[in-house]
Amino acid sequence: MSDVRTRFAPSPTGDLHIGGARTALFNWLLAPHEKGVFILRIEDTDVARSTQESIQVILDALTWLEWIGCGALLSSRRNSLYQEAAEKLLREGKAYRCCCTPEELEANREAALKAGH
Repeated sequence: MSDVRTRFAPSPTGDLHIGGARTALFNWLLAPHEKGVFILRIEDTDVARSTQESIQVILDALTWLEWIGCGALLSSRRNSLYQEAAEKLLREGKAYRCCCTPEELEANREAALKAGH
């Protein structure tokens, strides 16, 4: 087996769309071609929008890929690793904390859209 790891990492916020299915298919096909492994990683860290129902919809929609032997990883189960990495970046001065309120972020987003960015 090689070090090649392909993945598909959908957010469980609704139905799987055709573009997501295409990406999953390409990565699923590439893995054995490169003697690697395909990983399904559900990006369920957006707790406000992620639902168990949407996770099940994704799993059901991808059964035809026969990825089940590998199982699915849930990003939320790795939160401690992500937290450690973020803290390391902060300590090293390679990241900073955002102190903006949600309202400020939305105003910035709207201003950027109006400016064509």
